[in-house]
Amino acid sequence: MEGIEGKVALVTGGARGIGAAVVDGLAAAGAIVAAVDLTEVPSRHGVTSFVADVGDPAAVARVVDEVERELGPIGIGTSVAGVLKPGSVCETSDEDWAATFAVNSTGVFTVLREISRRMLPRRSGVLVTVGSNAAGVPRTGMAAYAASKAAATMLTRCLGLELAGSGIRCNIVSPGSTDTDMQRLLWTDENGADLVIAGNSEQYRVGIPLGRIAEPADIADAVLFLASDRARHITMQNLYVDGGATLRA
Repeated sequence: MEGIEGKVALVTGGARGIGAAVVDGLAAAGAIVAAVDLTEVPSRHGVTSFVADVGDPAAVARVVDEVERELGPIGIGTSVAGVLKPGSVCETSDEDWAATFAVNSTGVFTVLREISRRMLPRRSGVLVTVGSNAAGVPRTGMAAYAASKAAATMLTRCLGLELAGSGIRCNIVSPGSTDTDMQRLLWTDENGADLVIAGNSEQYRVGIPLGRIAEPADIADAVLFLASDRARHITMQNLYVDGGATLRA
């Protein structure tokens, strides 16, 4: 894909789920991929593993330095790492709230900041944050997650405005229900996917109009598009990939 081949691409949360699909997609498109996660990612052609906790700002600064030293200047930065701790506002502990924001908001901030500082002198680069459609529509039992993703979304858009004059684009991909380990944590039985597709009036969820759960590759395809030259005039935008579930509210 135009604008991806030969570029160094850093992906957080690259070990599984959407992050792993983004790693695979970028590698297939010819990128030199740095897959960052808490655990080792199997290295393969075009993919090098780096271990770091995005909730630790010092670790983020260290791993960004390592990637540039070992692989070269980062041209594409993708923040995918995320955590979900379900619970109503009244049931959410201080610890769960802090842990959610440490990864989903502060982690994104630190990753974007560290990569941006290196892209600015080069006056080029692309940054993509994987958010969530929960950031745009209220969800029961997901307040911490939704709020943290909303923060990451607006952070990315503000950064996009600040960096536009330097030719650096910043966008968000907001998935809906996607078949990942995180999604399956919310299912109580083998009918979980069907229930999500159908919706739940008690939870004020309308279901998925397209009638299917997303696969991680569906989200990765959107990330790759925004990272490519095909999206060269797109910045500060939030692309919902949720099968119509939010009715783009």
